[in-house]
Amino acid sequence: MLTPDTSPAPRRGLRRAILAVVAVLVLLIAASMWWWDTEPALFDPVAATQARMQELKRPVSTGATTTVTLIASVRTLLDKRGGYLSNDKLPPGVLLDNLPNWEFGSLTASRDLVRALRNDFSRSQTQSTEDKDLAEADPLLNSPNDRWLLPSSESQYRKAIKHLDGYLARLGDADDSNAHFYARADNLADYLQLVSSRLGSLSQRLSASVGQIRIGDVDASDPASASTVAAPGGGRLVKTPWTQIDDNFYEARGYTWTLLEQLKAIQRDFGPILRSKHADVSLEQVIRELEEAQRPLHSPMVLNGSPFGFFANHSLVMANYVSRANAALIDLRELLKRG
Repeated sequence: MLTPDTSPAPRRGLRRAILAVVAVLVLLIAASMWWWDTEPALFDPVAATQARMQELKRPVSTGATTTVTLIASVRTLLDKRGGYLSNDKLPPGVLLDNLPNWEFGSLTASRDLVRALRNDFSRSQTQSTEDKDLAEADPLLNSPNDRWLLPSSESQYRKAIKHLDGYLARLGDADDSNAHFYARADNLADYLQLVSSRLGSLSQRLSASVGQIRIGDVDASDPASASTVAAPGGGRLVKTPWTQIDDNFYEARGYTWTLLEQLKAIQRDFGPILRSKHADVSLEQVIRELEEAQRPLHSPMVLNGSPFGFFANHSLVMANYVSRANAALIDLRELLKRG
């Protein structure tokens, strides 16, 4: 009578096969994380506009560069390596946090610009009718950034791109009923005021990585306010929790990346106004500071050394460039307000 084979060899073979599959999956996920965790390269707004208008067989009119740059920024957000990651619920996207924060910063800048296009740049006065495509694109682009159920964030943003393309196709048409772009100093100054507020907030949050003594009431909406203690001599010591330091850094990187492209486009569309106000040099200074903020990070992680310590503090370096850009932006706004 034959006895069944009870040797452990088949079981060991099955365990090895399972471990091999798991190891391959882990390696694939790790490789995908390394490949996806890369910030997209900058593009040339002027060259992108010329190529796009040639496709549409229309001349490059005032406002086309700003609109094309907005479209390209949102499209880059969706079509970069790994696609849009902020609403991923499975690996490797769910394991990444640097690029989702970069995406949120970039999306914030795009939302600000589409709102300015809808309310200011495309209207001759407050009582004029808003553009139909911009009225649709604005709420679509302001859809939640982490929605994965239908309609997903990506689908809403792609619909916004279609409406922005519709606005772009109508720009420069001789028909009065078509799209308009009014490059005025007051419109630009209002938009830059919002940008200045964004940069000021980012600078404060980045500076709080090493602790910041604030006099008076601390804003409860500030993410860093969750870690506050009484400071000697009065005030509150606000310090960013260590788990949020890289989040703030990459959000600032994403915002300044998109803002840099937008200001290059504005430099083109608002060129005559800037030169007449002698404000072109101030805008060039803002652009240079933002370019410095986009220099490559030669470190596998965001370092948070003490202000005068041995190790670098990348948050303070970024805060420096953001603050200098904001200072130049304030000077620019003052020049635009002068008669």
